[in-house]
Formats: sequence, C-alpha cells, structure tokens
Amino acid sequence: MITNVKLIRKDTIAEGTMAFHFEKPKDFEFRAGQFADYTLINPPETDEEGNTRGFSFALAPFETDLVAASRMRDTAFKRVLKDMPIGTEIKLDGPYGDFTLHKTETTPAVFLIGGIGVTPVRSMIAQATHDKTAHKITLIHANRTPADAPFAADFGQLANSNPNFTYVPVATDTALQGWDGEQGHIDEAMLRRHVPDLNAPMYYLSGPEGMVKAMRQMLVAIDVNEDNIRTEEFTGY
Repeated sequence: MITNVKLIRKDTIAEGTMAFHFEKPKDFEFRAGQFADYTLINPPETDEEGNTRGFSFALAPFETDLVAASRMRDTAFKRVLKDMPIGTEIKLDGPYGDFTLHKTETTPAVFLIGGIGVTPVRSMIAQATHDKTAHKITLIHANRTPADAPFAADFGQLANSNPNFTYVPVATDTALQGWDGEQGHIDEAMLRRHVPDLNAPMYYLSGPEGMVKAMRQMLVAIDVNEDNIRTEEFTGY
C-alpha cells in the first residue's frame, strides 16, 4: 500500500533518539514487527543517501498511530524529519517484512537486541501482551547507557502487566557507575543467567550489523539450531 500519512507528534524517547507519530490510514493493516518505507515529499534539502528510509512500526497493530523511531544522525533526511512541522505529509510504502513473532505459543521467544533495533520488538511484545498470548518472552536489550535505551519505560510497563514477559536492560559501558542491571556486552554467561534452556526458544536478533553477526555466532557456537534464529539488521540508522 502506498499512501500519504500526516505527522501528528514527535517525541525524544532516548538520548539522540526520536519517535515520529503519523496518522494511521483507514483500513491500513500490518503485522507486529513489520516495516515501511517513508519518503519525504519535496524536502528543503537532500543528500546522496536520498529521501527514503525504512522504519519498523514501533507501535503494535492494535495501537492508534503509526510510529517510526530513529537515532538522529546528521543527515539531510534526519534533519528534515526532525524539523518537520506537525501536519506535514510524508509518503508511506508498506507494510513489508517477516520479522514477526512465531505462532507456536509453547515455544519461548528470546530477543537479543542492540539499540534502536528494538523498534520492531516493542511492536511484537505490545501486541502479544494485548492479545494475552502464552509466549514466554525475554528481551535482553543492550545500549551504551540506560539513557540511550529507547522505549525503556514502555518495556517496564509491559513487564508489569504481562507475567510472561521479562525485560533485561543491559548497559555496555563497563565504566558506568550506579547501575545495578546487567553490564557489558551480551555473551553466553549473560544469556544463561536469563534463559534456562538455551535450545528451547526461538531467537530474534536485531540491531547494528556487527552486533547481529556476533549474536548469531555466539548462538551457533553453543549449538542453537540455526533454524531457530531470526535476524533483522539495522544499517545506517
């Protein structure tokens, strides 16, 4: 579906990270975890990276708005998006993608996520919570510091309302003071602390390309079935 959508709100949701709320078109449908391509219409500036970016839907299908969240790099596209007046229209092409929650509710889901790669995960977990599915879900979400973690408050609320969901925030800055959560990069020892049976879950990996590759290598090294690993790489965000 290709349509124009109107910007209705924008918020800072973490250090250097913003969420852009667009009006959802009537009869627009998508599955939690999917994405769309957003194209600026007659932007005041552009560069060699062009006027189109793909963003996962951060909100779930049952929620009111379409939300794209992004780290705000210094590119023409991001500058235009950041300064865009409320009410401006942008072209949306979607939904696309199959990075979605598996249907077998007896199989646990473990998300090993870096940074803004958490956007499709927020959609999936919110929808599963809304639908009261029986999936046992664990999100291990790595950011440099807690201030860099998008949707941390949302995940805290979802964990409080969904007894099947466990939220594990990770600070990769090992020099961070006063942090009592997990610290350092996600590794086998950290995974074992939160996942009792490493061979039981479906694993979802999302984030920077290097992080996704490292997580896949870790899982393969501990003999996780590769058919149980799903990935989504966020490049150039």
